[in-house]
Amino acid sequence: MIVGYGRTSTVDQQAGLEAQERDLKAAGVERLFVEQVSSVAKRPQLEAALDYLREGDTLVATKIDRLARSTADLLAIAERVKAKGAGLLILSPRLEMNGAAGAMGELIFTIIGAIAAFERQMMLERQREGIAKAKGEGKYKGRPPSIDAAKIKALRAEGLGATEIAKRLRVGRASVYRALEAAGVTSTA
Repeated sequence: MIVGYGRTSTVDQQAGLEAQERDLKAAGVERLFVEQVSSVAKRPQLEAALDYLREGDTLVATKIDRLARSTADLLAIAERVKAKGAGLLILSPRLEMNGAAGAMGELIFTIIGAIAAFERQMMLERQREGIAKAKGEGKYKGRPPSIDAAKIKALRAEGLGATEIAKRLRVGRASVYRALEAAGVTSTA
């Protein structure tokens, strides 16, 4: 059986996920596992796909960075696939690792995986540099606040404690404490 795995980091990347699903189905995927989660978070659908694999199956992903977060992660996933007697296929660039690929196939797979990880690190470095430059020019403000500091302050003035404020506003208690501290309000309770 051909088992597919697709992933995007955020729900804002719906078009990217749909494109992966399209490409995986075009590659003959019979069972598809998809998720929208950061590669550094737990990936329950990847775990489910790996658990689902049986001897003779092939796990397919569109790109290395959709499957693995690093070269070590890629090799660990490949080892789990191999231990099940299954194969691994990356569509772009086309990389296949199965019993027939042999030592040379594993070497090429590892090298391309390392290059992909290097490319990702370079992209993140450029992104950090761009953000630092934009902050220096006053053009980057970061994401908008997810809490209403004025509302937190008002609820505190009504005598509510941080736990109750957090429940009412559906935010973390630590966020309440930070907002109160920033507003110069003592936060007992």
